[in-house]
Amino acid sequence: MIDRIAELSIRHRFFLVFLTFFIIGGGIYAYQHLTIDALPDITPVMVEIFTEAPGLAAEEVERHITYPIEVSMNGLPGVTVIRSQSKFGISWITVYFQDGTDLYQARQLVFERLQRAEGEIPPGYGRPQLGPLTTGLGQIFSYVVEGEGYDLMELRVIQDWIVKYILRTVPGVTDVLGYGGFVKQYQIEVDHDRLLKYQLTLDQLIQAVAQNNINVGGSYIERGDEEYIVRGIGRIQRLDDIANIIVTSRGGVPLYVKDVAQVRIGPAIRRGLVSRNGQGEIVTGIVLKLVYQNTSEVINRVKEKIKEINDILPPGVTIRPYYDQSVLVARCVGSVKNALLLGILLVIAVLVPLLGNLRSAFIVILCLPICALLAFILMNTAHISANLMSLGGLAIGIGLLVDPATVMMENIYRHLSSNLSLRKERSGIIKESAKEVGRPITFAVFILIVVFLPLFTLQGMEKKLFTPMAITISFAILGSLLFALFLVPALASFFFQGKPRSGESPLFTGLKRLYSPLLQKAITHRKTTIAIAVAALAISLAIIPFLGTEFTPTLDEEYLFIRATMAPSTSLREAADICQRIEKMMLTFPETENIISRIGMSEVGACPEMVNNAELFVEVKPPGQWTSAKTRDELMEKMEEKLHQLPGILVAFSQPLQARQEELLQGIKAQVAIKLFGDDLATLRTKADQIERAISDVEGVRSLRVEPQKEIPQLRISINGEKLKKYGLGQVAFWNWGASGNVRQFDNVL
Repeated sequence: MIDRIAELSIRHRFFLVFLTFFIIGGGIYAYQHLTIDALPDITPVMVEIFTEAPGLAAEEVERHITYPIEVSMNGLPGVTVIRSQSKFGISWITVYFQDGTDLYQARQLVFERLQRAEGEIPPGYGRPQLGPLTTGLGQIFSYVVEGEGYDLMELRVIQDWIVKYILRTVPGVTDVLGYGGFVKQYQIEVDHDRLLKYQLTLDQLIQAVAQNNINVGGSYIERGDEEYIVRGIGRIQRLDDIANIIVTSRGGVPLYVKDVAQVRIGPAIRRGLVSRNGQGEIVTGIVLKLVYQNTSEVINRVKEKIKEINDILPPGVTIRPYYDQSVLVARCVGSVKNALLLGILLVIAVLVPLLGNLRSAFIVILCLPICALLAFILMNTAHISANLMSLGGLAIGIGLLVDPATVMMENIYRHLSSNLSLRKERSGIIKESAKEVGRPITFAVFILIVVFLPLFTLQGMEKKLFTPMAITISFAILGSLLFALFLVPALASFFFQGKPRSGESPLFTGLKRLYSPLLQKAITHRKTTIAIAVAALAISLAIIPFLGTEFTPTLDEEYLFIRATMAPSTSLREAADICQRIEKMMLTFPETENIISRIGMSEVGACPEMVNNAELFVEVKPPGQWTSAKTRDELMEKMEEKLHQLPGILVAFSQPLQARQEELLQGIKAQVAIKLFGDDLATLRTKADQIERAISDVEGVRSLRVEPQKEIPQLRISINGEKLKKYGLGQVAFWNWGASGNVRQFDNVL
């Protein structure tokens, strides 16, 4: 078979050259359409379910929302685990599926079961909805909406009703979340004394407003030769429309909403905010990337669309980015490209002197770009993204890629230069030379590929990280074999029309002179040689335990990420004050360029955090401008020491993308975690404190903390059934008296 390949490569050399140009064009096209990311996306196949239940405590959320949904998801095909979090006002459930499950099919299965579960949730307790079609690393771009003279509510309105809807039209964007500011509401502030005066109930007021806010269709009528569409217009347009709604009448005199309540525009109750540089609150947006999309291309489209939006925004309002993942992607891919280029230059620097012939060296060097382009074609076909791991495989294999072509070319050149009747037998000499080394080259290449076979057997997260690298380097090595067997003989028949110069290169001759006596000594003292080799192996094995290990490479993202955890009972206002103090402390470091804090949770779609949790994004200057520290780790250590001045605040330093990956890997927001299980919270807390003291002195441990498990204070109101009967009231009427419609806030606002 291999001998036949040598004959075909000479006979069809013109076709092979044409095919090479086709591969080059296809490789360039494939590279331009590769999905480009910083790191492989290790997000498992999962579907998120969010249910907002404003005002409900975690116990009610768990009992009436989370549990019915969880139970309904059991038994779905391919489900591996179901995780949930029930928090004040929100339920968050994540359904994990087996690797290889089609994500769209998984979402369809969950959606069908969700319809059944929704019927078991009490009315008014929220409606479950699927999370955005994105990944754990899908928050690719964040921006600030700012404008002098505009308050936080006005800026939030611009974000929610202009910016968000336009950015959603960008291809590759699945959703845009608003964060910070105040959501605008038309509010009815009820005067309970007036309700009593006019003998009205809150239900009557709610029904009156609901029944007077509707448009209807009345079909059509014909008048003469024309047809008129009939519309009934009753939608509320202004505050006065609400104030003038008739609730009831007394003695023929209408009683309006304005007679029992004050109608105004006000902010919705919120569970999160954003602040910047210790100067107060701001309004921001988060762009979520659709799955399977090219991060860099999506961000570029978003930036172009933002330029258009800035032109149509109200005067003085602008959008300014503060987190851009494409910067990291460009730096990672650029680093690998530089490594590839440097490797190619080093290979050229070694090959040309060793081969001693420019034409031979040129043929061998052609192997590098052609094999890389062939690998890009196969990567695009296999839906493997270009990232630090996959492209790193090419960088690792640079030296391996030229080996088959070097052996083949050197053998052909040696036979051509030593044959005297070259003009008659040139094609025959090339064929015989190729046949002579074809089998050894093939066996050697397949042995190299076999070395990577264990990486193909990995499962789960490990598969997502390391298998693409193994596939990429295997593609490239296989391409180098095809290049050596098919293209090297064909190109040699074109490039060597005359008899090449005989003899070895001077460099190779000099190396042989050094090697020959060393080889003779090694053979003569073979026991000593073997002993030295065994000793070197033993030393290498002994060093392994002292080498640092990481599951994923740590990148310099140019952003620092601080997670601040406060006492569970901390209010939103207090959390904002604490974060502004942290911001001011971080700005004392000359390395800090900008810092933005995100407290609590935004709209449904992002990780639902309570108001005692904050995420701070610290934009730092280029390392060349640092004065307080020389390395990122040293800077984070000094910042952490400064934050220890704040009592009762637990802080953990990381980087934005790194923090997301750590959460995906372990389900927690830390690199290493110890989980304790038991029924008694006090005992668990005691044991956790003991573990904290035991490992606090371990070298390399930083940001050690025990998550606070203190119970959140509650104001509990119990029903006295006998007294309710005495006054002729039911529980629903009683709760609604102090409630905001179906939202149990116990205030006076509808």
